[in-house]
This record gives sequence, C-alpha cells and structure tokens, in this order.
Amino acid sequence: MASKELVRPTEPSDLGVLAHSGKQFTQGSVLTEAPNALSARDHLEHITSIGPRTTGSPENEILTVHYLLEQIKLIEVQSSSLHKISVDVQRPTGSFSIDFLGGFTSYYDNITNVVVKLEPRDGAQHAVLANCHFDSVANSPGASDDAVSCSVMLEVLHVLSSSSEALHHAVIFLFNGAEENVLQASHGFITQHSWANSIRAFINLEAAGVGGKELVFQTGDNILAVLKYLATSDVLVSSSKYRHGNMVFFDVLGLFVIAYPSRVGSIINCMVVMAAVLYLGKKLLQPKHNTANYRKDFFCGFGITLIGWFTSLVTVLIIAVFISLIGQSLSWYNHFYVSVCLYGTAAAAKIIFIHTLAKRFYYVNASDQYLGEVFFDIALFVNCGSLIALIYGGFCSAFISAVWVAFPLLTKFCVHKDFKQHGARGKFIAFYLLGMFIPYLYALYLIWAVFEMFTPILGRSGSEIPPDVVLASILAGCTMILSSYFINFIYLAKSTQKTMLTLALVCTVTFLLVCSGTFFPYSSNPASPKPKRVFLQHMTRTFHDLDGKVVKRDSGIWINGFDYTGMSHITPHVPEINDTIRAHCEEKAPLCGFPWYLPVHFLIRKNWYLPASEVSPREPVHFRLISKEQTPWDSVKLTFEASGPSHMSLYVRPHKGSTLSQWSLGNGTPVTSKGGDYFVFYSHGLQASAWQFWIEVQVLEEQPEGVITVAIAAHYFSGEDKQSSQLDALKEKFPDWTFPSAWVCTYDLYAF
Repeated sequence: MASKELVRPTEPSDLGVLAHSGKQFTQGSVLTEAPNALSARDHLEHITSIGPRTTGSPENEILTVHYLLEQIKLIEVQSSSLHKISVDVQRPTGSFSIDFLGGFTSYYDNITNVVVKLEPRDGAQHAVLANCHFDSVANSPGASDDAVSCSVMLEVLHVLSSSSEALHHAVIFLFNGAEENVLQASHGFITQHSWANSIRAFINLEAAGVGGKELVFQTGDNILAVLKYLATSDVLVSSSKYRHGNMVFFDVLGLFVIAYPSRVGSIINCMVVMAAVLYLGKKLLQPKHNTANYRKDFFCGFGITLIGWFTSLVTVLIIAVFISLIGQSLSWYNHFYVSVCLYGTAAAAKIIFIHTLAKRFYYVNASDQYLGEVFFDIALFVNCGSLIALIYGGFCSAFISAVWVAFPLLTKFCVHKDFKQHGARGKFIAFYLLGMFIPYLYALYLIWAVFEMFTPILGRSGSEIPPDVVLASILAGCTMILSSYFINFIYLAKSTQKTMLTLALVCTVTFLLVCSGTFFPYSSNPASPKPKRVFLQHMTRTFHDLDGKVVKRDSGIWINGFDYTGMSHITPHVPEINDTIRAHCEEKAPLCGFPWYLPVHFLIRKNWYLPASEVSPREPVHFRLISKEQTPWDSVKLTFEASGPSHMSLYVRPHKGSTLSQWSLGNGTPVTSKGGDYFVFYSHGLQASAWQFWIEVQVLEEQPEGVITVAIAAHYFSGEDKQSSQLDALKEKFPDWTFPSAWVCTYDLYAF
C-alpha cells in the first residue's frame, strides 16, 4: 500500500518486545479474548467459495462486498457501547505512475474499498490502519492472497469492538478491493479518503509480505495485540518520532520481536565495533616479539580468504550455467536439498581446497595453533568491516553483523587461555561451538527465511534470468558467511582430505543425478505445491494503418511460461506447443505487438503462438480518437475514448522525430517502461463510464507513417467472454502439476 506517512509504532524510551506468536504483547495491555480461529476459517470458506474475484467482476464488486458488509453489520450489533463503528464503501477513481516492473502508469475507475472505523464513542483524532485485500488474480480463489487476512481482520474487528476496554484512538480496517491491480485501491484510499489524514501507523496483512517501514504479521493474536496496544497507548500521538525507520525490529527466531530505538542500536553497534577494533588493533599495531610476522600473515591470509570465496563463487556459477544450458534448470524447485547438495557442497569444498593449499605450500613453517588464531582474526575483521559499512549506511539491520562480531569476540576471550595452554582439544572445541551457537542459529534462521521467499519467486522469474545462477550465487554467499569462523579449523585439523572427498562425492553424485533428469522440478502435492505457471491468452489481433484500414489480422492462443524452462516440460504432454510455433516480435508495434497484461516483456522473451479461431467477445472494446488539435506551443494534442471490459492495457510508442511530452494520466509526466514504450494499466469497477484521456505529442519531424502508434488490449477475466472452446480444450491437456491461467483478449493497434 502506498502511504504518505508510515511509522514504526513502538515506545522509544525502552526496549520493547512485540509478541510474534502466542497471546502476549509485553508492551501493551493484556488480551482478554483472542480471535476465534473457527470463525475466521468460516469467513475464509465463504469468501473463497465465491470463486475468483478480479476487480470489476460481480464476484468481487457485489458478492464479496455484500458478504463483508453483512458480517460487519453483525459485528456492529454485538459491539460494546464504549465503541462506535462507522462503515464507508468507497468507489475511488484516480491515476498514478509507479517504477515497479520497469515503470508504468495506472488508471482506475470506480473500484471498491470497504472501510470500517472503530473508535471511542466520543471520536478520536489519531488512527492506526490495518489493510487486507479481498480481490484475487484471475482464475484463483485467492485464499492465502489475501482472503485469509480479511477473514482474520473481521475477527479482530469483532474482538476489539466487543471489548470492555475503551480505546484511546481509532482503528481503521481497510478491506481493499483492487490490490492485485498493483496498489490501485490502496492509492484510492490513501489519496482520496477523508479518514486517511488521521492515520499514524500502518499494519499490512499480505500473503507475500512487504518491505520498508510497514509491519507484517500473519496471525490473528499478533494483529490483535499490536492493534490493541497502539489504540490504547500514547504512541500514535507522537508518531513523528518513529518516521524514516527510527526503530529496530530484532526478530528472534520467529518467536518474538525485540524492538528498540535506532539510536540505542547505533550505540550498541558502535560499542561492538570499538571492542573489535581494540582487539584487532592491539594485535596488528603492537605485535608481540614472537609473532613479528603476524601482520604479514594476517593480510596474506585475508587475501587467501578472498581468493577462496571468489573461486568458490566461480565454481558454482560454472556448474549452474552448465545445468541451465543442458535444460535441467530448477531441478531443486521441488527438492530444495538438491541445491544444497549441488551448489553448497561445491562452494564449501572449493573454500576448503584453497585453504588446504595455502596451509601446505605457503604457511609451511607456521604452527597450526598460530594459523588458527590468525584466521579467526581475519573472520572477525571481515564481519567487523561489514558491521561498519552497515552502520555507515544507516541500516537498522546492522544488528545482524553485530551479533556476528560480539559473540565470536566473547567466545575468543573465554577460550583464549585454554587454547594457548592445550590447543584445539575437546574442551576448546565444545566451548567454541557453544559460543558460536547463537550467531549460527540466527544466521541459519535468516537464511531459511531468504530461501523460503526466493524459491517461489525463482519459479516465476521469467525466461531471461537463469534461476540456477541466482540460487547458486546466494548459496555461495551463504557458504562464505557460514564458513568464516570455521576456516581456522582447516589450519587446526591434521587433514582435510576426508572432508573434501565427502563434499566432492556428494556434489558429483548430485550433479550426475541432476544431469540425468532425476529430479523433476514441479509437483501437484496439495501439502507443498510447486506448480509450473503458464498464461494462455486466446486473442485476436487487428493492426490498422494511418488511414484506419486493417493491414493485418490474426488469431491464436498466446502462451507464456513464467519460468526459465519454457515449454520443455509441457511439450511431451501437449505436443502442439513446441518450438515451431515460437512467437515472433512485431518490431514496429509497442511491446512486440502482444497483449501484455503487465509490462513484464523484458522478463519473458520466449513465448509461443498457437493459431486458433477468431474470438468475438459480447462486450468488445471501443476505441476512438475524439479530437486532434494543435497547441500554441507547437505540439499535437490527441484525445481518446475507450470502453470495454474491466481490465485493459494501453501501449503507446512515439515515432521517430516525435516525443510524448505530457498526458492526462498520473501526474501528467509520461513514464516509459523498459524498452522505451509507454504502458498504461487500466481497470474499472461496475458501472464505469467510458475512459477519456489525452496525450500530447511534440513533433520535431513528421514521418509518412504518422507521429504515434497506440494499441489497446482488452482482457476478459470474468463472465462468458472469458472462455472459448479452444482455450478450454487446450487447458485440459495440461498436466496436474501446472497452473494454466487462461482468458480471452483482443489487441487493436492504430497509427495517428
């Protein structure tokens, strides 16, 4: 959601704990009642039973809105006399530009927001906003994204409104009806609704989560706890204290969140840096007599460490590129352990190999104990450098590096005496591992969270980005981090031969199995689905010349696979989809002359076009030039009118010698998409009027083919126009491990 003022709601005066699970919220009031999970599930089942809920469809605009209003009315009847509930159904119209997906402009008309304000009986000046969205993408019931959050929000509203504890501030519940249209309903609320000005904090409930200053929780108990705390405390009154990320949220293994002001974090981080600098400075600047070469060995060791990291990265990238070239990409998508066994072991083996060579051929005369200490110091130096960089950059996440400096340094002080006297024996190893337990456990937790997020994304990252290369790079980086404080054991151990052989064997066996195609990337397992996503668009394209005559017309099913493997796994099941029907780019048309729903053309360059019969929607798109006028500043102003289904895409390309200077969309300044064309995403709710807009073209040199090309695509996501017999027949041929999203569309191109 695009908010003008987003804050981190936590008291600045002390270290607080925000409960991330359970029913306790240590900074606020005690919860007397928790959201009813059964009721929330009942809400979820009712909403999802409606079916796909695209913006503009009756399912979204009528049935879901009616259900929400019905439930809110029941909640209002049961509410306490201490509270007042106000309900508003907002139907905003607006436009904005966004740099998401390379940049595009969005226009929406008469979309729907259901907004509920719960406040004290006498009213409130400040409010906290909770947001969910009830619309879904086409062909999906949208359970996790995001009906479940709206179900939880209904229950939270019920609990808060029936509470016997008075609120100090308002809680605004935004049930958002056009979020899958890339923030349209959010923009409509935050820029046009009168209640938006009172918002001082924002909690977003979204399946994929969000970055930046928003708080994202996924459980009803936590949402209730946070909202109740904010609505009954003085935090919102002084919300300006928390702007621009002035709070640090330290997520402790998903159990709870420690929150403290960034200034406290800066003090802690600087103290950790000072301790590390004092320790390393003493050894580097004032070496003892018997370690006069320490400085030289330290910096040589640092260079060897960098070489080890670099060569490990190169090694895994070579493997990843080879796997991609032979067509076995994404073998780990349904078997994540495969990526660890393939890329993780290769990276670890290479690091160990480089340091084993250094030990054998460079540090010939140095003692193992001395080298172990040197390479521990190098690891501390690297992590301290990372911490300094994060502090300098003002990143609140610097606490992660602080953990990786503070705990190893404390461990070093605790085991130093025993290590000097007895070397790397059992007691030293036990205490060393114990001291490293917390930073390594936390690092593994964060790495797991990263992979939980990136693995699904890499399954729909387009045809141009090799996912194995991305994943291999991430795994190599994780291996570098996790190995940093254990490199010293390479020098303390008598031999690393067995370790390297084991890692090499695991990597080799996994590599051979991957090359043979043993690990199939996709799965239809309901417990852990890993589908291949495919878009099927049955379309008719019509190209007009400058005189309005049709110069080309064709029809077919345009097919896009959303991952790097293209149609290689689909062709055995659907033989007609093969490389002989690869789609060809219409070079003179914007975005290659295809009806892109969103401007992801730069991510998906491989697509297929299966000839099919013409489509004839009952609600065809109507597009016409209303007026053409010369402006006093020597530009041409073209005014257009368009009407059609709830979702349309507009594509604009100025011809050579012409530029698009301004238009009536967004803030008035045209925003190009990647490739130089202009993309406008349009949607409307029910009973929307015809869409009128104008563009202004600065003509420096008029060409015979005109000054500008404009194309419009109509996407039919609901109703009878959505389907065709050929589309349904093709969709039925796809295996159960695919998720083919199919709809009918038209594409019309004009020159002016």
